[in-house]
Order: sequence, then structure tokens, then C-alpha cells
Amino acid sequence: MRILLFGFLLLSFVSFGQKDEATVDQLHRKKFNWLINKNYDSLNQLLHEQVNYIHSNGWVQTKKEVIEDLKTGKLNYTQIEVIEATTSIYKNTAVVSGKGRFRGLMPDKSEFNLSLFYTEVYVKVGKEWKLFNRLATKITL
Repeated sequence: MRILLFGFLLLSFVSFGQKDEATVDQLHRKKFNWLINKNYDSLNQLLHEQVNYIHSNGWVQTKKEVIEDLKTGKLNYTQIEVIEATTSIYKNTAVVSGKGRFRGLMPDKSEFNLSLFYTEVYVKVGKEWKLFNRLATKITL
């Protein structure tokens, strides 16, 4: 009986972990669409108040700066393609590691087209996942 109970509890923890992994993976993909479509309210809700949003050139943004730079056009994504992504959960923290192609326009309207490896750290605040840290590095795909 104890073995059966232990197995059930273990299965419950695994399924909750898989559910959180799927939730964070979907959220991280939605974030890219929100960046392209400039969904400020969704981004405002997703980004943690203390987020460090670090671009591949070393540019670091706060939550306020990410949203303001999207509004002004300083940050302007036109297409983001996730090539691959994996999500790992540890307690109330999720880490997403992915590769993708990022296209957009610079403030002078010149185009950029980057292949990036990125790592995103999400923390669970109450029942919501918040993006706490993001770091991108240029790669060749």
C-alpha cells in the first residue's frame, strides 16, 4: 500500500512539473509575439519588476525600458522564429534555453537579422510566472 501511495505522489509531482514546463514554454513563445505586436499590457504583466533583459550586444534593459523602447520604436521586432527551446523547472523557478532567429528594425530603420542562443529565467510569483532574467548570445545557425 505504501509503495502504491508513494508511486501516486511521485506521479503527481511529475505531472505538475510537466504542466509548469508546458505553461512556461507557451508563455515564453507568446512573449515573442507580444514583442512583435507590441502588446504592452501583456508584457507589463509578464515582466518581473526587477527584470534584467540583456541583449546579445550587452545592452541591459529594465522592465520600464523594454516597454518604453517598444513604444518609441527603439526596440522593433518584425519576426521571431524559435528553432528549439527546452524548459526546466526547479521549485518556483523555470529556466528556458533556446535558439532562434530574430529580425527587426533599428531606430534608423536599418534591418537586423540575428541568430541567438538565449536563456530566460522565470520565477513563480503567487500563481503567475514572471520573466526575471533574459540573456542572449549571437550564434551561427
